[in-house]
Amino acid sequence: MGVLFNKVDRSDLRVGDHVYSWRSGYTYAHHGIFVGDNDVIHFTRGLDQELGAGASLITSLASSSMPKQSLSCPRFPDSCVFQNGNNGVIRSCLDCFLEGGHVYRFEYGVSKAVLFAQARGGTCTLAQSDPPKTVVHRAEYLLQNGFGNYDIISKNCEDFAIYCKTGFIVKSNDSGSGQIAAMRAARFSFTSYRYTVMLADTVLLAAGPVGVAFMVVGVYSLKRYQADIGVRVDKAQVPVEYLAEYLESLIRNKPSESSKSQAKAEAEAPLTAQKTLN
Repeated sequence: MGVLFNKVDRSDLRVGDHVYSWRSGYTYAHHGIFVGDNDVIHFTRGLDQELGAGASLITSLASSSMPKQSLSCPRFPDSCVFQNGNNGVIRSCLDCFLEGGHVYRFEYGVSKAVLFAQARGGTCTLAQSDPPKTVVHRAEYLLQNGFGNYDIISKNCEDFAIYCKTGFIVKSNDSGSGQIAAMRAARFSFTSYRYTVMLADTVLLAAGPVGVAFMVVGVYSLKRYQADIGVRVDKAQVPVEYLAEYLESLIRNKPSESSKSQAKAEAEAPLTAQKTLN
């Protein structure tokens, strides 16, 4: 595993791997689940779906995750993309997923030291991955039933892949994406730096450039750590068969029979997942 990137050879990919590929000059990565047979299941905006709230600021990044139907697929003359209706979850070959880029593997169960060493968000997490069979089952189920509406701020391709790998969804309907966490952390650390400059010029002068750099990096690292799906307290492990119901209850944001059944589902999640696979 590299300090900056997790580039791997195609021959090293394993079924159930969380893979990603950089877009737009390494400004954003598109994520998916490698399911074997050279195929990847990933999450995009559904056709004619509006971009989510706040996405106008990074529309160019959001559009980078859309499948490019104009590309010539090396396996099929038109397109290898399979999409069930308009739910946004698609299956395509690895080549179409990569769009000419390299393949990288998202790492699970890393140490805090490795997490902090990663300069870019969206490359690893402290959370442990579930077995490959469970991961692929979730991805294939969502291919048929959807993952809700795409929103680059609150529910994007990385959130989809993380859910497939761990079963975790953020209860506040917020994003568990490392990329979004890094963007927010960078903004927060910069704001904190400006605020400190205004209130404590003498302290910064005494600390010097090195001290200021440590402060900014420290704040950035702390915010990324707090947002990592492995340590977040506002997450639930939801069986994929209950996911649509659970996401709907988050949107409604009020107690209901649906949320009650979900509470039961959360408690029985490991057993339910095991029964589903057997």
